[in-house]
Amino acid sequence: MPLETPRRASVIGDVITQMETMVVSGEWPVGTRIPPEPELVAALGVGRNSVREAVRALAHSGMLEVRQGDGTWVRAASGLGAALDRYVRRADARHVLEVRRGLEREAARLAARNRTADDLAGLTAALGRQHELAAADDRDGFVRGDLAFHRLVTAAAHNPVLTELLEHLGDALGATIALTVDEQHAVGSPLFHVHTDLVEAIRAGDAETAGRASDALLDELLALLGDPT
Repeated sequence: MPLETPRRASVIGDVITQMETMVVSGEWPVGTRIPPEPELVAALGVGRNSVREAVRALAHSGMLEVRQGDGTWVRAASGLGAALDRYVRRADARHVLEVRRGLEREAARLAARNRTADDLAGLTAALGRQHELAAADDRDGFVRGDLAFHRLVTAAAHNPVLTELLEHLGDALGATIALTVDEQHAVGSPLFHVHTDLVEAIRAGDAETAGRASDALLDELLALLGDPT
């Protein structure tokens, strides 16, 4: 997706739009450095000030991060994602999980309807990997694997808006899994039956059962957080 010289009517606005598109499309992935200013000026056919204003606007939105002496880096895949990241970092873990519970229920229901053969293969492999990590008592690996499992369920829903929302609630979920994983081991082995029930419901195309399994999975984490009162 090459950059193009913008229309003169709204140079800065067009530069912002094109740069946003590069981020959202994945041409400039999160965590990577964007091309330096001279390259952007040449590719867009605009002045340095227009590029600088566009970068400043996107940095203000949270999509980009300007690091003195190290260029400009992609921080979030959208302005919405950046705003959610900032808010979630200040939010109570229980509140975030309660919201995520509803979103994940719908993701599970949609996954049961929209999953592909590749989605099912990925979920099955992730479930097997979780068993291996638990058996090896690999706490950090288990947390990462659990997050990966949740992302695969969301991806199987094939709804980009839902994926975006859940992705930016992921940090809070990861923190909660990390806090509760020791408690899960303390009361017995991790409750894989819930993960297994969810995968089997998605495999069967049973949206209602998939939704209930997803609720059960998040309810376990909420219960491990304890009584909010």
